[in-house]
Amino acid sequence: MRPASVEEASAYLADAARDGRPLRIGTDLRTDGLDRVLEHEAGDLTCTVEAGIRLSALQATLATAGQRLSLDPPGDPTIGACLAGRLSGPLSHRYGTPRDLVLGVTLVLGDGTVASSGGKVVKNVAGYDLGKLVCGSEGRLGLIARVALRLHPRPAASATLVVRADDPAGVVRDLRRSRLQPSALDVLHPGRVAVLFEGREPAVEAQLATARALVGGDVDADDVWGEARSRQGASLGRLRFVPGDLRNVLSTLDEAVVRPSAGIAYVPQRVGGVPSAAARRVQRALRERFDPAGVLA
Repeated sequence: MRPASVEEASAYLADAARDGRPLRIGTDLRTDGLDRVLEHEAGDLTCTVEAGIRLSALQATLATAGQRLSLDPPGDPTIGACLAGRLSGPLSHRYGTPRDLVLGVTLVLGDGTVASSGGKVVKNVAGYDLGKLVCGSEGRLGLIARVALRLHPRPAASATLVVRADDPAGVVRDLRRSRLQPSALDVLHPGRVAVLFEGREPAVEAQLATARALVGGDVDADDVWGEARSRQGASLGRLRFVPGDLRNVLSTLDEAVVRPSAGIAYVPQRVGGVPSAAARRVQRALRERFDPAGVLA
């Protein structure tokens, strides 16, 4: 099912609830038909889009105004998938994950009810913060239909420094203790640290020179960020750790893409992990509240 409007999506879910028929968002119910940019307030650095629009299509539209959504996960997911899967990439070091960029959402709940929260401005206190709640919900709380997003200006210049190091944790420590402001900082384990600087050209050159004086390295001529996203997309597991424990974490891994500031390592093998009893109770209570009929598989 590919609804072309919020009303159609509501009708599909209402029918499923009435018939006791479970649906899986993303397979049984897709958002391909909801792919429009509804509003772009360039002066406010915000936009409102339908959740089925692909990230590449949105970025192309925003680029005409010299702006971007500072989100760069692997592949070319839809905006709804970015929220539902809590997808992010190297730029999360500076700009955060989807929950830091979403201003408001419109959801279609399991019984067909349409619910909206938030708004179209950065400072907004209207209603419950459903936008942050559905980040990482994997389609179990409702269909994300529309999203209001915070934008940023496209940088005038950028440069990447790659440091080959036997002690990447030490390189990361020195960079994070400095006054440098990188847009991205990844450890491509084993052996490399990649740092991205963005902004006006004089500022980028100054930060690059300061970083090289501090930790060495070479200006990258290859697409190290494409490699980082590719390895992240191919990973089978995601480990969380306390950022201050980076050295110990790296010593236990043979290969990984690590975001030190976020405390996340993308690894090639599956990793276990069971939510705590308290977390499971909260998850169960939320599903019962948002989808009491159990329509959303």
